[in-house]
Amino acid sequence: MARRLSPVGLEFVDSAPLRLVFAREVSASPEAVHRALAQDVVGWPQWFTAVTLCRPTDGGKGREVRLKGGTRFQESILASDEPERYAYRVDETNAPGLRALVEEWRLAPAGTGTRVQWTFAADGPAPFRATLRLGRAGLGRAFRDAVTALDRRLAETKA
Repeated sequence: MARRLSPVGLEFVDSAPLRLVFAREVSASPEAVHRALAQDVVGWPQWFTAVTLCRPTDGGKGREVRLKGGTRFQESILASDEPERYAYRVDETNAPGLRALVEEWRLAPAGTGTRVQWTFAADGPAPFRATLRLGRAGLGRAFRDAVTALDRRLAETKA
């Protein structure tokens, strides 16, 4: 059963009880990465293997996301500042324990490519937060694999 989460804003990225931050450099430009994140929403499953479905909702103001294992999210886009940032809040989910979640993708020029930073800002009861902390390595690996696959995909479409 889907549950409504707290309608937190962008400030939650800095104030969340749990913040997991990951970064990686890629060869694609910030503009290309931002387009893949914000405009090619349906393409996410092609490079982020945990995602099985991603589609825009509400005229592009939101997203519906499904993950392997059956987790579902209804999200609101909080920021799409090309080419620096893309952020969204989970409004509804079937994931247990989650009270609030905002994900922010920060993009910055790095040499001839981009430094991609992903912040996973969440709140839930203490056992939920402890479980996420324990899962930090797995989330980091998923991020690295996804961003590497995205970079390959962008290089192929550029060629």
